Amino acid sequence: MMDKRQLRNLIRRVLIGIGGYSEEAENLLMGTAAQESALGEYIRQLGNGPALGIFQMEPETFDDIVRNYLSYRPDLCRKVLIVSGVINLKSEYLEYNLALAISMARMHYARVREKIPSDLTGWAGYWKRFYNTTQGKGTEEEFVYNYKQYVL
Repeated sequence: MMDKRQLRNLIRRVLIGIGGYSEEAENLLMGTAAQESALGEYIRQLGNGPALGIFQMEPETFDDIVRNYLSYRPDLCRKVLIVSGVINLKSEYLEYNLALAISMARMHYARVREKIPSDLTGWAGYWKRFYNTTQGKGTEEEFVYNYKQYVL
């Protein structure tokens, strides 16, 4: 598990760097990392699944964000490249590039038109609907539990 204060600080700096900061977004990403990887304990999906990084993003999702969101927002894409220190966007970087993983998790949520909620139960529901999806195994109750265990 990563130090929660250091991770929160990094998330804040990255979000500011890409122009996607809000207190709600910061907390949502902290909760997403807590739920998806026990706040960074896992950087590859257990059981040989495809998901990578502390947000356990699948390469297919990563590529979709690049192709259908960032390619239409060159200024935002440039900010993601600069803050993450890469010259091109490749999903395999998610495993070891925290700034890129944070940026791409934020981009995933940025595609949602619904405003990010301002409380823990709201973040849990938002994560479930828009990150894990209704087909995903995770539950809102797990998110709340993991947030309390790893983030608070």
